Amino acid sequence: MGIVIVLGVFALFVIVFAVKGFLIIQQSETMVVERLGRYHRTLPSGINILWPLFDKPRQIEWRYIMSDQAGKTIVRRQSVKRIDLRETVYDFPRQSVITKDNVVIELNALIYFQITDPVKAVYEIANLPDAIEKLTQTTLRNVIGELDLDETLSSRDTINSKLRAILDDASEKWGVKVNRVELQDINPPPDIRDAMEKQMRAERDRRAAILEAEGLKQANILEAEGIRAAEISKAEGSKQAKILVAEGDAQARVRVAEAEAQAIKAITQSVSERDGDPINFIIAVRYIEALKEMVSGQNNKVVYLPFEASAILGSLGGIKDMFEKTKG
Repeated sequence: MGIVIVLGVFALFVIVFAVKGFLIIQQSETMVVERLGRYHRTLPSGINILWPLFDKPRQIEWRYIMSDQAGKTIVRRQSVKRIDLRETVYDFPRQSVITKDNVVIELNALIYFQITDPVKAVYEIANLPDAIEKLTQTTLRNVIGELDLDETLSSRDTINSKLRAILDDASEKWGVKVNRVELQDINPPPDIRDAMEKQMRAERDRRAAILEAEGLKQANILEAEGIRAAEISKAEGSKQAKILVAEGDAQARVRVAEAEAQAIKAITQSVSERDGDPINFIIAVRYIEALKEMVSGQNNKVVYLPFEASAILGSLGGIKDMFEKTKG
């Protein structure tokens, strides 16, 4: 009977050891094990053997975010034995923050972190998710408090970088690595949003007016340059035409003068050969041509007589003598 009892106890111990002593850890998970209340070891992924009466997993507080059927976000907290080593994202609730220019805005932040040292995450902080949440909220207030509203709205990357650096440095002793911090929403008060919309609309109207004025200015400049170029081209054409006309007149006068010189030369030579006076001959011919032009009008009935008739008659007499000598 005693042997049966011993065998039963041994079989029970084997069953309990098989159930409690063999433990399988999934990939990217770990577990902190204490032996008799003190830290013993950190279990790797795979099969691990524990002593059920002496070894006990240390629990850690964790937070899970879920959504119900209506789409409402539910935050559930519980104590877990297994520590997830993957990157975790926390979506913190909205909080009110005051900017440097005393504007109250609502912010919603996301933080991506990863546990790198499970022992520190268990023993250095009592509640890791709450600690990270509170640290993020206080750090966010400090960072936003140094910026005014316009800088806050236009400097998300700068804010994210500052938050990540501060949180990573503060959470290092907890065995946590903060990879990224993102601001989801920045919501100013309704009156501030209305003022910003009016300012944006006024700025767009101003830019449109400036662009329109610059367009008109450029059009006027181009039109003036076109008129100027046309006037210059017209003036250059008129100048060139006048120069050509003047050159043509000069050449014509030169040709006429050359022809007259040749004619006078021939007349002079001819008259001289006949012992006549060429000057009187030329004067008489020019005078007769002038009289012809003076009385050549259609309705002109006036007869012009030269004032120096004796001189002209003398010239005519010289021409008569010349012809007589020619006949002789």
